[in-house]
Amino acid sequence: MIYLICYDITDNRRRTKVSKLLEAYGIRIQKSVFEATLTPPQFQTLTQKLQTTIDLNRDRLRFYPLSVRCRNQTLILGLQADFAIGDGAVIL
Repeated sequence: MIYLICYDITDNRRRTKVSKLLEAYGIRIQKSVFEATLTPPQFQTLTQKLQTTIDLNRDRLRFYPLSVRCRNQTLILGLQADFAIGDGAVIL
């Protein structure tokens, strides 16, 4: 499944940890927005790591699932990433 992931993290240290976690799973679209193709086990692992990283009373994370059909209809104006979601990637 492809996800659009957005966050609003109040603390710089937590925000850096969250962005590094998300960079390991997807590509940054904007400063606090990522796209990631995640298998169900990857989704579970990522959300568990994020829940232990953020302050659940102050921070916000949203995962918007995107179908392949919706993703293929995405209109992008301006700068684009060097590669597209769905391109082969290896997470180390």
